[in-house]
Amino acid sequence: MTTAESTSEATTEGVHIHVSARYSDEHSSPLSNHWFFLYTIRIRNDRPEQVQLLSRHWVITDATGEVREVQGEGVVGKQPLIQPGEAFEYTSGCPLETPFGEMEGTYQMVREDGSSFEARIGRFHLSEPTSLH
Repeated sequence: MTTAESTSEATTEGVHIHVSARYSDEHSSPLSNHWFFLYTIRIRNDRPEQVQLLSRHWVITDATGEVREVQGEGVVGKQPLIQPGEAFEYTSGCPLETPFGEMEGTYQMVREDGSSFEARIGRFHLSEPTSLH
């Protein structure tokens, strides 16, 4: 695994999201136009009350400018409840047909009173370390 990483940070209504992404050599096959990236996300709740992550919405753009959107419930099969001052962290992956691209998105969060808001996930880059772009 190569250690080159890309990061992003964003805070929405007291929910801080930190992303660290890296190329996964062992899951990639460049000769078959398959590049795979891992990203670790830490969601910290700096609000005075708990929040719950209900769903995700990703916008993934590859090197050719092709945009793919991914939506779904929860993350890694969970809809975590995050208490004040606590964090939830997970790692997932994204395949691309090009050696670089970028991702950004939102999580739908629900407050204790049942109202919801979109927590922004800042844009981060996906890049195979030896690719030129």
